[in-house]
Amino acid sequence: MDSSIVMVNTISEPNDEMEFESHETAYTFYKEYAKSVGFGTAKLSSRRSRSSKEFIDAKFSCIRYGNKQQSDDAINPRPSPKIGCKASLHVKRRQDGKWYVYSFVKEHNHELLPAQAHFFRSHRNSDPLSNDVRMRRRKNSTAGGKLFSAYQNVDCLENFMNRQQDKGRSLVLEPGNAQLLLELFMHMQEENPKFFYAVDLNEEHRLRNVFWVDSKGLEDFCYFSDVVSFDTTYFTSKYKIPLVLFIGVNHHMQPTLLGCALIADESVFTFAWLLQTWFIAMGERAPQVILTDQNDALKAAVAAVFPGTRHCFCLWHVLEKIPKQLEFLSTWHDSFMEKFNKCIYQSWTEDQFEKRWWKLVDRFKLRDIKWVQSLYDDRASWVPTFMRDISFAGLSTSSRSESLNSFFDKYVQVDTSLSEFIEQYQLILEDRHEEEAKANFDAWHETPELKSPSPFEKQLLLVYTHEIYQKFQFEVLGASACHLKKENDGVITTYDVKDFENNQNYMVEWNTSNSDICCSCHLFEYKGYLCRHAIVVLQMSGVFSIPPKYILKRWTNAALSKYPISEKLEEVQSKVRRFNDLCRRAIILGEEGSLSQESYYMALGALSEALKQCVNFNNSVENAALATHVDCNVEEEYQSTTTSNDKFSDPKMKTGKKAARTGVAGRSLGSVENIEGNKRKLGAVSGSNDGFQQMEPNDLRSHNAMQMQFHSMVPATMFHNVSSPFHTATSTHLHDNHLPP
Repeated sequence: MDSSIVMVNTISEPNDEMEFESHETAYTFYKEYAKSVGFGTAKLSSRRSRSSKEFIDAKFSCIRYGNKQQSDDAINPRPSPKIGCKASLHVKRRQDGKWYVYSFVKEHNHELLPAQAHFFRSHRNSDPLSNDVRMRRRKNSTAGGKLFSAYQNVDCLENFMNRQQDKGRSLVLEPGNAQLLLELFMHMQEENPKFFYAVDLNEEHRLRNVFWVDSKGLEDFCYFSDVVSFDTTYFTSKYKIPLVLFIGVNHHMQPTLLGCALIADESVFTFAWLLQTWFIAMGERAPQVILTDQNDALKAAVAAVFPGTRHCFCLWHVLEKIPKQLEFLSTWHDSFMEKFNKCIYQSWTEDQFEKRWWKLVDRFKLRDIKWVQSLYDDRASWVPTFMRDISFAGLSTSSRSESLNSFFDKYVQVDTSLSEFIEQYQLILEDRHEEEAKANFDAWHETPELKSPSPFEKQLLLVYTHEIYQKFQFEVLGASACHLKKENDGVITTYDVKDFENNQNYMVEWNTSNSDICCSCHLFEYKGYLCRHAIVVLQMSGVFSIPPKYILKRWTNAALSKYPISEKLEEVQSKVRRFNDLCRRAIILGEEGSLSQESYYMALGALSEALKQCVNFNNSVENAALATHVDCNVEEEYQSTTTSNDKFSDPKMKTGKKAARTGVAGRSLGSVENIEGNKRKLGAVSGSNDGFQQMEPNDLRSHNAMQMQFHSMVPATMFHNVSSPFHTATSTHLHDNHLPP
């Protein structure tokens, strides 16, 4: 047994001094003892008195007591946990009615699993969710080491079944696949100790569910925990591998992989275990919104594990089921979809949706269809009309091909085997890292172009990331194709906006008192930025800046900063300019400092000292007033340096006007922890015998390579010390901060 396992609510061992009121009381005690130690129990035998007919003798045992008794020619033999264990408790009844311990065998011939005791049938409650999730959540602060310590045993991974009739209870894997999984996990953990994995074994100790997530997934969730998609498509579509994915989206609107799992079935127990494990891996932080398929077991599991999370269904999950669920309507499919789309997309109020829904149901005689009734019962989880005050960040679309989830379809096909996926998994991570690095590089080297004199464009030019800015810019330009008509006036004003590009009408509601604006196209709810219909209403209302509440930090260049985005966007833009200027100067310093070993140490010392001073300054409450004064001076100095050829100018940097404006904001150096982490990294390199000392002046890279190299060093790094790879607080921020070879 792993020494890291700590017994919780340990029950005393049975001994000769114990007495019980009945044999049932004795069995209850033995079950509690077994649960604390980590084995399942069974009632082995009992005996009644011939005269009084009362119980006088009872024997309880470990679930693995005895040996399997079954003929070799049995058809469809059932799995048996019996392996000859002798552990047992024998109790007898005295004349006074009290029960005592007649004999007790403590030793087992197998591993004990206290962290998994709740999986044994004898320890399950009638409410599996209560036992599996809520009870264990009380101990989550230290659950990492205890819950998964037993998973390190290789035998447990290899001890799986490959019989089709057991598919619902254990994973059906090809020979050798369990070993491949283990090797993958060991390799990933050797590369980065933050890699997290967990396995779920059934009561026969056979592999049932597996979960894992790499350090980048843990890092991404730290910043983008607002919405997560739990995608079971590959499992429900009967792919060769029973794969499910946790998918998020970063500030470049790129999909992020927040976890992978192989599951045995779609039971409440499986989903509860998986969500609970993912919750632990993410440092016990729940997402604000979770998107899933419409599934009763998932509904129950999400409600139990994430009671404070908004649970919604992906639109495309609902829409793709219509042809199958309403196959008898194939003749009227086009007509039905026209009415259906009008009902869900063009209903401005809940009352309007209700009227259109029941009119649609009655017209096509769908009242007796259970699936249709379930859609109505769950309407608040998928109908756009009910999605106000929420944002899906592009994760919920009307078709899978448009969804970010489809990114993974090129790696997983129907016949992809587990061994093939394991090979592809490394490629997925590499591709995701490369695409994000490219987006960061583009943000560093390019500045979006203004395409109109719109104040909205200018306002968010340096605030949004490139990808989001281009999409928002498209909406700003599209506002010119919209015509609005005021429907009513007052504090809350409603407009009818005609969009001539798609020939549709939309309702926009504008509240002047609190700057709330809502459009029936629901672009903000589904994408996270304002639509052209809202923009034209703001413009015609004399409002020439986007209200701060509609500028989501997750879409900005400050997404990875520990500081909240300021409501004064001028401050954000000033920060962008300061950041860009410092990075530009640092590149020059990097080039000059790398020319010799001596200049390198001079530059390194200057950076370390400046870093320390900045941290002390920014974290000093006493210098709050002084900070404002210095900020103004720095801003003035910055303006002067960018408008004149000062002594810091370098001919290598004169690559045109665009080069002087390039940069990306928001990569804040973060907290003292982050700074200390960077200092330790720098210190480690400076003391290395095989690091910078090998670099000679003639080994310098090109200017662009130096820019990329320095940019990879700019992002902050947050280090959290953990004592076990199966920790709970695995929230990390680990970039590929490769220093020069």
